[in-house]
Amino acid sequence: MSDACGCSDEKPGTGETEETEEAVGFWQVREVRAAAVSGALLLAAWIASLAGAPQWLTLPLEIAALLVAAWTFVPSTLRRLLKGKIGVGTLMTIAAAGAVALGQYEEAAMLAFLYAISEGLEEYSLAKTRRGLRALLDLVPAEATVIHNGEEVTVDPAALVLGDRMVVRPGERLATDGRILTGRTSVDTSALTGESVPVEVGPGSEVWAGSINGTGPLEVEVTSTAENNSLARIVHIVEAEQSRKGPGQRLADSIASKLVPGILIAAALIIGFGFIVGEPLLWFERALVVLVAASPCALAISVPVTVVASVGAASRMGVLIKGGGALETLGKIRTIALDKTGTLTRNKPAVIDVATTGTSTKEQVLSLAAGLEARSEHPLARAILAAAVDRAPVTDVDAVPGAGLTGLFEGRTVRLGRPGWIDAEPLADEVRRMQQAGATAVLIEDDGQVIGAIAVRDELRPEAREVIARLTASGYTTAMLTGDNTITANALGKEAGITEVHADLRPEDKADIIRTLQGRAPTAMVGDGVNDAPALATADTGIAMGAMGTDVAIETADIALMGEDLNHLPQVLGHARRTRSIMLQNVGLSLLLITVLIPLALVGALGLAAVVLIHELAEIVVIANGVRAGRISRRTVLKTAQPVPALEPAS
Repeated sequence: MSDACGCSDEKPGTGETEETEEAVGFWQVREVRAAAVSGALLLAAWIASLAGAPQWLTLPLEIAALLVAAWTFVPSTLRRLLKGKIGVGTLMTIAAAGAVALGQYEEAAMLAFLYAISEGLEEYSLAKTRRGLRALLDLVPAEATVIHNGEEVTVDPAALVLGDRMVVRPGERLATDGRILTGRTSVDTSALTGESVPVEVGPGSEVWAGSINGTGPLEVEVTSTAENNSLARIVHIVEAEQSRKGPGQRLADSIASKLVPGILIAAALIIGFGFIVGEPLLWFERALVVLVAASPCALAISVPVTVVASVGAASRMGVLIKGGGALETLGKIRTIALDKTGTLTRNKPAVIDVATTGTSTKEQVLSLAAGLEARSEHPLARAILAAAVDRAPVTDVDAVPGAGLTGLFEGRTVRLGRPGWIDAEPLADEVRRMQQAGATAVLIEDDGQVIGAIAVRDELRPEAREVIARLTASGYTTAMLTGDNTITANALGKEAGITEVHADLRPEDKADIIRTLQGRAPTAMVGDGVNDAPALATADTGIAMGAMGTDVAIETADIALMGEDLNHLPQVLGHARRTRSIMLQNVGLSLLLITVLIPLALVGALGLAAVVLIHELAEIVVIANGVRAGRISRRTVLKTAQPVPALEPAS
């Protein structure tokens, strides 16, 4: 919350923790309770006045209403003044005191009552959106079952330590992150990643806190403590980054912080003018009305309420947004650059073809390739190893960066690598055919002679073409950035519907392409957060794909899509654009309100009570409009298997 607003003063000595504040309901907000009591007293005074009751009966009710409502903001205002800080609370305190000095107790009580209501609604709306985010932590079960000394023991999840063997039965939630030791099942991660389709897992698979086990019992090795698991990290990062301000919020804060002292000076000049013209009481009253009319609290809270609501909503659909700055920038994006491997494709390459020369067989080619790739962790290596029936005993294997592998087999030098490093003849036509089919071709050479070529293809995600079509229909320009060869890249780009393809790129080359794209329009880079780190950092907005459990991806990118479903990309772009629109609406309404009310107050067209009512109602409208940014239909988000209409065209 902005200091200029003065609506979220520190409350020293209350003993309230953040968690306590986030746990409260509407009627537990102290400002709301005080406003309700104050309103009841004002209503009683009004009814008594209509019934013709004497002033000695109505006046105490009005004073009591004033004191109860003023208690919600006057003490904190005085504490801020002692620290040399002024805010909207200062304006309201002066206005209320001035109304009392003029004997307008009813107007003073009404001002305090309405201000307390707006303060209460503001506090409740912010607490509600924070609670919505922290509700993710409730996905962790109240207890976990672990194996200690051969027996199953029930423990508190907070007591889990690294290396514990956790038993997870069908239908149970995982208490923390872990690695499956035994068992196969499908896990529901929709609450974490926003993906409705369960994920098949087995021994060696990583599983996350809050996931729901499907049909098979599991034994899981604990890899993260309760306070540091994936859920806790998501909540911590979002809460820490929510305060990162974007241009809109900085502008609103700047205007509000300069407006408050300016209003005080203007009020003093108005009072001075009253003494000059000989009507000090009249112009003193008008000065008080101007104080309230020019109050910038609606302006100061217009962006923060929207940001907190929007970021919290995005986290619930499996998208991590690092604060208002990232959110605002995402709403301005017009060009989307996407990495190929792991972003547009499944990152699960498979061997689709093997070509041979002479007397070599496909089995021999795959066996020799598997022998060279035996200790490699490269995705292409995993595909070759999965396709080979056996592995040749290759020794002295050495990697040649950017080219391939060399080794010794039965005393002969053998090589595996890309065309160009190994002469493709006599398989040049086969290699070209493989590449035109969108596959990556690797050649195998034995004792200086090419014996075969292996085509490995990483299939496009099933939703990739539809997502690109949605982005294009929405006015976005898309581009593919990849380190793969040009022929393969163009084939996959054409299949996905992307016409601008940049291939044969190193990580630093991708960053250079991003700078070129930025010269045309604000650009976002979508990648895996590891190999694409330079491009993610260079782009106006870096978006990490499939970041669940990946610290590097979360730390590098401004926005992280926790799941593997590319449909989340147009969803979050539409969400950011809508949020930015709400921000602009709130800022515009707040400035318009101040612009209209100040001259009306100055000429005496509106009294104190009328200005207070209009101003506080407008503030409530701003809060309610900001909270709209947090309303996302989960049913709509999870319908990724059905055709989804394009976003509104970008302007």
